[in-house]
Amino acid sequence: MSNADVVRAAFEAYRQEDRAAAEPLYGPELRFTSPQDDHIDRAAFFERCFPTASRFRTWRLLHVAEADDRDVYATYEYELPDGDTHRNTELITVEDGRIVEVQVFFGGRYDGAS
Repeated sequence: MSNADVVRAAFEAYRQEDRAAAEPLYGPELRFTSPQDDHIDRAAFFERCFPTASRFRTWRLLHVAEADDRDVYATYEYELPDGDTHRNTELITVEDGRIVEVQVFFGGRYDGAS
């Protein structure tokens, strides 16, 4: 499985809220950082961040691109219950087939204009 495939599988498990499918995709040394989380560990990620997919009205993965032999960029778009649409990008580091670091960059509201 390529690093991009690992990332796609992790997002699919997230969307399905399938923790059993997700856990083997994340290394024990995982560090997760976002504007709301500062280098949290794997346990905190699965407790706070993983079970949040149901809060979106819609969610879709737009781009997955390998930056080098470890890092993968992923951009996704989601719609909140209030109708606002947002896009985020993540830089995800994969080592030996497991995600070891995630850095999330939140985007603002997205209105579809280019």
